[in-house]
Amino acid sequence: MADEAKAKGNAAFSAGRFEEAARHFTDAIALAPGNHVLYSNRSAALASLHRYSDALADAQKTVELKPDWAKGYSRLGAAHLGLGDAASAVAAYEKGLVLEPSNDGLKAGLEDAKKAAAAPPRRGPSGPDGIGQMFQGPELWSKIASDPTTRAYLSEPDFMQMLREVQRNPSSISMYLSDPRMMQVLSLMLNVKIQRPEASESSQSTPPPPQQQQHQTPPPETKAREVEPEPEPEPMDLTDEKERKERKAAAQKEKELGNAAYKKKDFETAIQHYTKALELDDEDISYLTNRAAVYIEMGKYDECIKDCDKAVERGRELRADFKMISRALTRKGTALVKLAKTSKDFDIAIETFQKALTEHRNPDTLKKLNEAERAKKELEQQEYYDPKLADQEREKGNEFFKEQKYPEAIKHYTEALRRNPKDPRVYSNRAACYTKLGAMPEGLKDAEKCLELDPTFTKGYTRKGAIQFFMKEYDKAMETYQAGLKHDPNNQELLDGVRRCVEQINKANRGEISQDELQERQNKAMQDPEIQNILTDPIMRQVLIDFQENPRAAQEHLKNPGVLQKIQKLAKPPSSETGGISAVFLWRDA
Repeated sequence: MADEAKAKGNAAFSAGRFEEAARHFTDAIALAPGNHVLYSNRSAALASLHRYSDALADAQKTVELKPDWAKGYSRLGAAHLGLGDAASAVAAYEKGLVLEPSNDGLKAGLEDAKKAAAAPPRRGPSGPDGIGQMFQGPELWSKIASDPTTRAYLSEPDFMQMLREVQRNPSSISMYLSDPRMMQVLSLMLNVKIQRPEASESSQSTPPPPQQQQHQTPPPETKAREVEPEPEPEPMDLTDEKERKERKAAAQKEKELGNAAYKKKDFETAIQHYTKALELDDEDISYLTNRAAVYIEMGKYDECIKDCDKAVERGRELRADFKMISRALTRKGTALVKLAKTSKDFDIAIETFQKALTEHRNPDTLKKLNEAERAKKELEQQEYYDPKLADQEREKGNEFFKEQKYPEAIKHYTEALRRNPKDPRVYSNRAACYTKLGAMPEGLKDAEKCLELDPTFTKGYTRKGAIQFFMKEYDKAMETYQAGLKHDPNNQELLDGVRRCVEQINKANRGEISQDELQERQNKAMQDPEIQNILTDPIMRQVLIDFQENPRAAQEHLKNPGVLQKIQKLAKPPSSETGGISAVFLWRDA
């Protein structure tokens, strides 16, 4: 994140770690190459390292990006002055003062530049005066403050008095060369390591003669360029921070205007406001996601997807809230669903919704994912739909059925249903296969689906009735056969089915079933949901008690049609799935 790298650079600069500061500002520039403040700060760091050519390049870039910013010309002037080009420095400072006449930094820089331009070239003085002149330049304090070995000296009053004395009278430096602190500062200013005796010997020795000291140091003229003024920038420009806050506030106002326009369905105006907000502040991806939502409403799905991709990419850079990333991905998925024309087109939309859920599990996103998966499945069925191929598969199934190869027949019937899921004949045929294989629940489900598709399809009733008969649900089988006869009164299969059911019911009434079979039917009756509801009803519980203990009260209960219907349900003969009136006694025994 650019702000984070910038903050690290400012902290390093304040601590005098200019190389580190320059690296952090470089990292920030890579993330925000259009931020003029970052180039300005790096220019200051490079100038502090005496890399004036690089500092000049950054200062020029600062002015290029923000030509109306006075601080940029301050950086430009300092870099020119560091390179010895006093005339260019004067011109840069004067341009800055045109923009901000009251800027004290620019005024001081201009004064230094004019002095440097007016000074005739000369050789530096020799002897102690030559060395003392090094303490006259403005770089003295910044060098002492930036070096960890000398920084603490600035808090020592006697050292500060010593430096001021040398600045007033450069020749007085010979008086202080015995002080190790002064030697350390001198070493720093000359950029050489000066050997000196140990502390125990220094008290007994005298300072070397000035001529010898001069002989050990480089000629003063070789350092002439280094004593030129250099910039000491503020780690954080308060003007820039204020401007940044103002731009963010303005961007929020544009967003609010965009939201209002969106609610009024004035989409073009909303787009304009969100775009303006982005121009003011590129560190809030909600402007992108909001504009993407508008594009969805306008049917501009490609533009929506582009905005969502930008929002995700920028959000990663800014380490934005996972919810914001999820929102961008969800809106992208919505646009992809709108663009989908084939079942395969839904794959990328489904994948996008899944990614959004990994960022933040939002119910709306989950709903959209389920809808996309359902739409994909429906479209797959439509794409696979082919009645002609379905008929071919049904015929193949019929051939295998005749050969009593029921699993193979089921395979072809299932494929036929995939090709044409609306053909009741195939459900009926597959139900017959399941019946032959003893898979009664699956067969019953197919028979019921068959009748759901075509309630007048007689074969469906015969399939369903036969399955119920095999399951010994004779009453239900009887009802199914009778329902079929309403559509085809002369159908022999249905008539035979009714006759078989009557025989089984009469057989049970005559007591011609075994005790085990009777117990099985009663157990089955107790599992019937309708019977269970009757037996757990408090009113019916009292009615059943009265039937056993108070016959007169029981007769009164039978006058209630609802109670009578429930009693009749319980009183069906043992042949039925309810197990007959014996269910009452089973309840009492429990």
